[in-house]
Amino acid sequence: MKVILAYSGGLDTTVLLTWLQEKYDAEVICYCANVGQEEELDGLEEKALKHGAVKCYVDDVQDEFAADYIFPIMQANAIYEGTYLLGTSIARPLIAKRMIDIAIAEGAEAICHGATGKGNDQVRFELTAYALKPDVKVIAPWRMPDEFAFEGRPDMIKYLEERGIPTSVSAAKPYSMDRNMLHISFEGGILEDPWNEPDEAMWCMTKPLSQAADEPETIEVRFEKGIPVAVNGEKLSPATLLKKLNALGCEHAVGRIDIVENRFTGMKDRGVYETPGGTILHHAHRALESITMDREVMHLRDSLIPKYAELVYNGFWFAPEREMLQAAILQSQETASGDVRLKLYKGGVHVCGRRSPYSLYSPELVSFDEAGGYDQSDATGFIKLNALRLRVGATMKAQNKA
Repeated sequence: MKVILAYSGGLDTTVLLTWLQEKYDAEVICYCANVGQEEELDGLEEKALKHGAVKCYVDDVQDEFAADYIFPIMQANAIYEGTYLLGTSIARPLIAKRMIDIAIAEGAEAICHGATGKGNDQVRFELTAYALKPDVKVIAPWRMPDEFAFEGRPDMIKYLEERGIPTSVSAAKPYSMDRNMLHISFEGGILEDPWNEPDEAMWCMTKPLSQAADEPETIEVRFEKGIPVAVNGEKLSPATLLKKLNALGCEHAVGRIDIVENRFTGMKDRGVYETPGGTILHHAHRALESITMDREVMHLRDSLIPKYAELVYNGFWFAPEREMLQAAILQSQETASGDVRLKLYKGGVHVCGRRSPYSLYSPELVSFDEAGGYDQSDATGFIKLNALRLRVGATMKAQNKA
């Protein structure tokens, strides 16, 4: 059997690599996607081969991740449960897609991941896999207690030690971390009590508020059809642009949230996230839409945001309903081109200017100082027509009280 293993070189996936060989006598092909996690990827292939993999792919997909996954959800202003910018959720379909691509190219019949049976990632990986290769076999060891008899990290460390496989990981685990170029997440361990405040030393992508810059910084972001293309007048590739905004947000402690979210599997989970560049883009994009998007289009699109975000969060990226919504969102972005000026300061993102050749904002029309082509007497009939049902209802109530 050939198996494509989602591999990071850490404790869990090192165990999985060995376990797959012992359990299935499998030829294991390891796969690691570089989605901007800033982890040391050098030497990963050598490590995988040393521990028995027949091949290891280390795949730089950063620009694809930004252009084809992150920026489309930014066009949709997608936020799950009003707060979460979907940083982990949106990376999973790309990773799973590439695993399926490799499975097809290598003639592998199965893929394997180390996601637990309690979380969302198992769903995201597997929904993507089945959408792209319906006959693929999925090996999810944490859902196989009879065969994968590990209760936690101490068992796994012991397992590797018994086989002479070195690991630098200790049994202590204050929390779990997952990083990509859009965000970093922290959950589990000491964070499982929602009353515990995150440790100030925990933050990775943003400076602590106490160390944030003491002076505000003004920046400009340019969009073309809802896609960010330049920062401070400099055109940048998708990944470079997001990293630039991450660095700017870091200096001003922008993009921290601490939430309790509803997992697809039914339980509530406390997560702490840093999303500096994504937070800046979200505020900038909404500001640009405020002058370029028709009111009814905006209100209709906004009504779709909760459903769209839920689909992404739950792993339905390659589902037809998400693709249908994306088509509508793309149409809504036809005029979302222009520049937004923002001020970053002490964790805040403050919009202080927006301009566009497609602006629907008319200073003359809205001015208190001139008519601007608007006949104010027209409002009389407009108000009376909209008040008609209210007046009829009030009359009925008064008659029934009499």
